[in-house]
Amino acid sequence: MVGKDLDVCLLIDYYGKTLTQKQFDAIDLYYNEDLSLAEIAEHTGITRQGVRDAIKHAEETLFSLENNLGYVKKSKNVRKSLEELSGITQRLHRLNSTALFSQDIASILSDLQSVLNSLSEFSSEDDDGF
Repeated sequence: MVGKDLDVCLLIDYYGKTLTQKQFDAIDLYYNEDLSLAEIAEHTGITRQGVRDAIKHAEETLFSLENNLGYVKKSKNVRKSLEELSGITQRLHRLNSTALFSQDIASILSDLQSVLNSLSEFSSEDDDGF
């Protein structure tokens, strides 16, 4: 079994709805609630081995979906690009404030930052899966 990994938590957020209820419950309790296999078995009423198998199959499904669809990777890339654009916008704002002093440029940069903020909010909402 893969060690407890934050990437699996993201995969659950994106693709968890594609799992069977048994798989989802087991993997959610294991990764998001940090319960042991024995605790999950007691909570769900299935054997420890059944919990392990459900988690293993769920992990395989989640990694296969990400390998084929790549939503988590794409989302991370979008967030990184938005952060880079925001940094560039801030640098341009500082340059305008210290060297150019153009109200038109300041207004355009403000509009650009508003759009970036909206996209960042949308990107964050998208982390809840599809």
